[in-house]
Amino acid sequence: MSKTSELRAKDVAALEKEVSDLLKAHFGLRMQKATQQLTNHTQLGNTKREIARVKTIIAEKKRAAK
Repeated sequence: MSKTSELRAKDVAALEKEVSDLLKAHFGLRMQKATQQLTNHTQLGNTKREIARVKTIIAEKKRAAK
C-alpha cells in the first residue's frame, strides 16, 4: 500500500500503471473470495480504497494540467 505523498510524486503514466496493477490484484482477490480461498476479507476493501485514491490523484493532476 502506497502513501498518498508517494503517489503524488509519480507522473500520470505511472499512476495509470498503478491502477491497472491494483485492478488485477482486486480481481484476483475477488476470485479467491468466490472460491472461498480468501482468508483476510479486509484486503478487498483496502484494494478498492487504494484504487479510488490513485484515481483521485490522477484526476487532480489532469485538472491541474489544464
